[in-house]
Amino acid sequence: MPFTIHGLPVSQGIAIGHVHLVSHAMLEVNHYHVAVKYLPEEVERLNEAVATVQGELVGLKAAATAGQSHSEVGAFVDLQLMMLADPMLIDAARHLITERRCNAEWALVQQMELVVEQFEQIEDPYLRERKADVVQVIERIVKVLLGHPGHLPPKRRDGLGTIIVAHDLSPADTIGFRDHNIGGFVTDVGGPTSHTAIVARSLRIPAVVGLHHIRQLVEEDELLIIDGTRGVVIVGPDERIVEEYRLRRSELELERSKLNRLKDTPATTLDGEDVKMLANIEGPKDLNQVKAVNADGVGLYRTEFLFIGRDALPDEDEQYEAYRAVLKSLPGKPVTIRTFDVGADKALNGVGARFEPNPALGLRAIRYSLAEPQMFKTQLRALLRASVHGQLRVMIPMLAHAHEIDQSLQLIAKAKAELDAEGLKYNPRLEIGGMIEVPAAALALGMFIRRLSFLSIGTNDLIQYTLAIDRSDEAVVHLYDPLHPAVLKLIAGTIQAGARFGLPVSVCGEMAGDPAYTLLLLGMGLRNFSMHPGHILEIKQQVLRADLNELAPRVQRILKMDEQAKVRDAVMRLAG
Repeated sequence: MPFTIHGLPVSQGIAIGHVHLVSHAMLEVNHYHVAVKYLPEEVERLNEAVATVQGELVGLKAAATAGQSHSEVGAFVDLQLMMLADPMLIDAARHLITERRCNAEWALVQQMELVVEQFEQIEDPYLRERKADVVQVIERIVKVLLGHPGHLPPKRRDGLGTIIVAHDLSPADTIGFRDHNIGGFVTDVGGPTSHTAIVARSLRIPAVVGLHHIRQLVEEDELLIIDGTRGVVIVGPDERIVEEYRLRRSELELERSKLNRLKDTPATTLDGEDVKMLANIEGPKDLNQVKAVNADGVGLYRTEFLFIGRDALPDEDEQYEAYRAVLKSLPGKPVTIRTFDVGADKALNGVGARFEPNPALGLRAIRYSLAEPQMFKTQLRALLRASVHGQLRVMIPMLAHAHEIDQSLQLIAKAKAELDAEGLKYNPRLEIGGMIEVPAAALALGMFIRRLSFLSIGTNDLIQYTLAIDRSDEAVVHLYDPLHPAVLKLIAGTIQAGARFGLPVSVCGEMAGDPAYTLLLLGMGLRNFSMHPGHILEIKQQVLRADLNELAPRVQRILKMDEQAKVRDAVMRLAG
């Protein structure tokens, strides 16, 4: 008898295939003492296991980078390789073996738990979820130590793909499955920024996550349908349901092929309004995707990814080269680079981790940068030097106070003075903008408009701070609602204030890349959308079909509503 389970849709599309269960490695390993004379052998056993996993990851990296569409996957493998070289993990485990006279598996797991505790203190949801990398790389080593290497699913002969069902998946898992006709991913845990979500979107494979107990509810080889757009998983569908979803899948594939024709079409509404389609990126590795959809530029370059998995900060020259590479690859197009959006974390400041009882409200983003002025000035110098290579704009994250801008501008002035003294060139008219991510900023825009050249709305944080919801907490994620009337008023107010004072405003959060909100944002007056490159053509299609003269008054009526259900119904009718 078929039944349906609902989860979080994180990668669009429809997959029909047979279940392949991937076991979740148990890290509750045995603890036993090792005689002193055998301790060198135990350390060597660990060394050999680490070397084996390094070899596996290098091979997987080569497989990932063989295609341009797998840049995110390769980046995750790089991160896990760096973790294998991190003294906080492997060296500390070696020390535990000799100090506590214990087995390698137990030492590894003990050290892993210490490192994971440190990751728990990081505010940024993406960075916090990178604790999964620590767990997954240790799991790989433990599997080798225990003699339980993973295996790949068999290829199917009936024309249907394989649906991977797991508690969680690592990027290395997904690369290993790459050539085995994988139709989709389904996991117990995860959210929009989990590994499975990011890699699935990169590979354009449908995925639904956050299903809690899906692995206990399905059996190996059972037929499954994934609707990655609606977040629906159908277990044991009959032939009628399978045919219905085959038809839906064919329609989606046809739509996707048609979208590619829009690559070189300007994003102009039916009544002649030009709209900019900008890309969110994490570094030079994403440029192929940006060029593939002919984006109008970069609306958000997340520079904190230069830090992940490192013991030392990237120096000025390394940062300069990364920024320069992006600017030179997109001549004539704007590139907006956000200064470090990080929290209190040992890997960033090189000292002991700082405990924060509530990191969401603690030392993060611009607060962190201003608390570490030398680090911040190093980044500003690198940005200024790179500014001569293209249309660079610098964006400051999580502003709430005028003095944060003033202090940032003072540091920029100091960086310019230093470069002048050294005879190094930069663009003296470099534009500085800010992110509107907290309600205080959205409600007091005047102080930002007077000091900045542009604004960008980070809807992800604006929503969670407005609604007092941790969007990475599965217990409350259902309350995370972009269509809450308070959220819409803050977004619309920011867009309208920017238009009134001639200040460009963009949206770079997830709302910008979700077609469900495109017409709503256009009707609010938004003309600059910034999103993952993979969403640009779909959003452009929505723009090409929009008539702003007809949309604007309807959206103004929506903004006056104060009931979420009514807002949702009205937004759905915009496309009707």
